[in-house]
Amino acid sequence: MRIPRELEKLMFFGIFLCLDAFLYVFTLLPLRVFLALFRLLTLPCYGLRDRRVLQPAQVCDILKGVILVVCYFMMHYVDYSMMYHLIRGQSVIKLYIIYNMLEVADRLFSSFGQDILDALYWTATEPKERKRAHIGVIPHFFMAVLYVFLHAILIMVQATTLNVAFNSHNKSLLTIMMSNNFVEIKGSVFKKFEKNNLFQMSNSDIKERFTNYVLLLIVCLRNMEQFSWNPDHFWVLFPDVCMVIASEIAVDIVKHAFITKFNDITADVYSEYRASLAFDLVSSRQKNAYTDYSDSVARRMGFIPLPLAVLLIRVVTSSIKVQGILSYACVILFYFGLITLKILNSIVLLGKSCQYVKDAKMEEKLFNPPPASMPGKPGSKSQNKCKSSQGLSTEENLSASVTSQPVHQKESVIPLLVTSNSDQFLTTPDGDEKDITQENSELKHRSSKKDLLEIDRFTICGNRID
Repeated sequence: MRIPRELEKLMFFGIFLCLDAFLYVFTLLPLRVFLALFRLLTLPCYGLRDRRVLQPAQVCDILKGVILVVCYFMMHYVDYSMMYHLIRGQSVIKLYIIYNMLEVADRLFSSFGQDILDALYWTATEPKERKRAHIGVIPHFFMAVLYVFLHAILIMVQATTLNVAFNSHNKSLLTIMMSNNFVEIKGSVFKKFEKNNLFQMSNSDIKERFTNYVLLLIVCLRNMEQFSWNPDHFWVLFPDVCMVIASEIAVDIVKHAFITKFNDITADVYSEYRASLAFDLVSSRQKNAYTDYSDSVARRMGFIPLPLAVLLIRVVTSSIKVQGILSYACVILFYFGLITLKILNSIVLLGKSCQYVKDAKMEEKLFNPPPASMPGKPGSKSQNKCKSSQGLSTEENLSASVTSQPVHQKESVIPLLVTSNSDQFLTTPDGDEKDITQENSELKHRSSKKDLLEIDRFTICGNRID
């Protein structure tokens, strides 16, 4: 019975993390692109004192901005109305199968797309000895543009299918699509789960829930536009929106409750998951951080904001017509409101994250540098200390020199992974062995926290090269 409360705390925190990374695309990214272009244009005034024309972070910002603009103009060639009527003409069962296929394709696209974007940022910012090596950025850039465009179309088809379900007369398609959520229970409840697997599934659920909220926003915008922004039609849509959200929450609660029951996992594990997400946020705000915060969120949850942002910009610009000076003034005020919301959200998240990290006693992982390995044959105590220091300082180990090759990075990451800790949930014996087993359980409890920080750290392309 404690699972719903602890799970919703994690979901609430994770959704605001995704919102922070999503708002970054609309608020701070245009400002950073403007500053990078301003530096590029005023470069003759400063002279070439440094070898680099732009900082690596500025290069990544310009690439993100160009990808957004190019994909936005490409999306104008996709007719939303024709897609809507094409989908509406299909049978209910066919639409149900299409929606299932789209959900699977969305997860595969997210996994593959993050690797494409990482490869683009890496090739654009790595130090190059020859000028000919800069040509390698071009194919990576076209691959990234193609990926963002295709993923945006896939999400648009998802939103259109959901819109058809909302506007169907007998609501049978909406009922079938909601029942699709309950299929997740059958596919996941009766499988064996470790704590790390449950962490990955929780992150996936956070990303899925946030994406569904954005899809519902797109559906409401399209419907309100068709009815000339009549507020009475919003209250017609409101029960269906609440029903979709309620079914998603109920399925997540039932799924996690039975998974933790069948695998003997306590409800306290969700506070550990929340602390590990908070640790990512706090470590990315340090001066010596190598990973941008949006990249760490993308790697943890599989949430890539660029395709979703392209689609939302396309839908908003086609649904809302801006005419006259007053309309442009409202757009500017809305933009400043988004910036204010982003800053306030970041401040609150950072404060909460520091509190969660302090409660989980993970502060030493942020400030203690990793000890240097001593040559010779160390004793058993020194070996244990080295192992614990490796677990404690995964962020520092993974933020090694970016000029090293990815093979060496992977070799240093893989030995850090620890085997499963399912034995710690067994009942402890009575008598004198109780103290020993308590110490062992504490050690295993600590090692499980180390494992959570090592999930989804198998690529170095997302590392920031400041």
